[in-house]
Amino acid sequence: MLYRVEGIIIRSMDYGEGNKIVTLCTETHGKIGIFVRGAKKPKSRHGAMIQPFTYGEYSFIRNGTGLGTLNQGEIIESNHKLREDVFLAAYAAYGCEMVDKALQENETGRFWFDQLKAFLSFLGEGRDPVVLTTLFEMKILQATGYAPQVDACIFSGETEGKFFLSPGLGGILSERERRQDPAAFAISPGTLKLLRLFSRLDIRRLGNIDVKDSTKAELKKIMDAFMEVQLGLKLKSRRFLDQLDKYETSLQNHVDE
Repeated sequence: MLYRVEGIIIRSMDYGEGNKIVTLCTETHGKIGIFVRGAKKPKSRHGAMIQPFTYGEYSFIRNGTGLGTLNQGEIIESNHKLREDVFLAAYAAYGCEMVDKALQENETGRFWFDQLKAFLSFLGEGRDPVVLTTLFEMKILQATGYAPQVDACIFSGETEGKFFLSPGLGGILSERERRQDPAAFAISPGTLKLLRLFSRLDIRRLGNIDVKDSTKAELKKIMDAFMEVQLGLKLKSRRFLDQLDKYETSLQNHVDE
């Protein structure tokens, strides 16, 4: 049967001498694997449309529930800027790997597709990648049912005061209820305010937000903990992104000296 879908390339792997298997996050069919014959050949007509982060329209033939075979395609947005900058490429790869690992084969993909499309588009436009990634992580956690409870203490229901965050228990604790998890760490009012905003905000409506470096570091610590504890995700792209961040910080410190 012939299918025609809009999708974003979230993963690519070599298969045999000249072929590839790509994974699409699609608007209508969730996550789909497609075999691309001759993709690695210099004159392949499919080479450009299966580059990482490419958003396009893909026609493929599939019988049953196995891999489809690409018939033809058309690029809608190449997102080439994301492949030309190592830092943007690292953030984009992390977003795609999150979707790939969190989205099950049989899940419908409209929400995931819309959020990923906006995430990649905003990265290419120069939005703050740390803020953007934090919001995207929040959307992933919400979609999988593991979003942090940040509106009120998960035990007392308190909404004001000093709070601590417990990745293991899944949300914030008031000062009185911190005894429920002594390992919970303090969260600043500004960071909590942002997390509350992100919990309600569709990524497609994100404006330009100016966030202090200290707040971004706190956001990263929180979301790293939730992604690992609640989803059990230890992603290769996250480790590479962390290494790049350390390199950039080290380079900046050297320049400042």
